[in-house]
Amino acid sequence: MSTLSISDLAREFDVTTRAIRFYEEQGLLEPERRGQERIYTAKDRTTLKLILRGKRIGFSLAECKELIELYDPASGNRKQLDTFLRKIAERRAQLQQQLLDIQAMQLELDTAEERCHAALAETE
Repeated sequence: MSTLSISDLAREFDVTTRAIRFYEEQGLLEPERRGQERIYTAKDRTTLKLILRGKRIGFSLAECKELIELYDPASGNRKQLDTFLRKIAERRAQLQQQLLDIQAMQLELDTAEERCHAALAETE
C-alpha cells in the first residue's frame, strides 16, 4: 500500500484521527491533499510509528520532532543516532531518579504505617 488515508493510519496504530491531525498541526506529519482528503505516504507512516514509539519511552513531541528532523541517510544517520543515544541516557537517568524517589516514598509509607499500627495497639 503506497498511500494511506487518515482512517487507515488511525486503525493501524490504534490512535484517533484527531491525534493524527494534531501531529500534523505540530509539523510532524505532512500529508498530501486531494481536496479535503489527506493522503499519507509510507514516510508519514514511519514518522507516526516513530512518534508513538518515542512517546512510549517518555520522549516529548519536541524530542520526537528533533530526532525525526535529524534523519539523514546520506550521513548514515550519525547525528540522529548520537542524539538518540544521548536522549536515551537522559531518560534512563530520569527514570533512575524517579525509582529512587518512589523507593524513598515507600519507606516513608512503611514508617507511617508502623506508627499507625503502634498507636492503635496503644489504644487497645
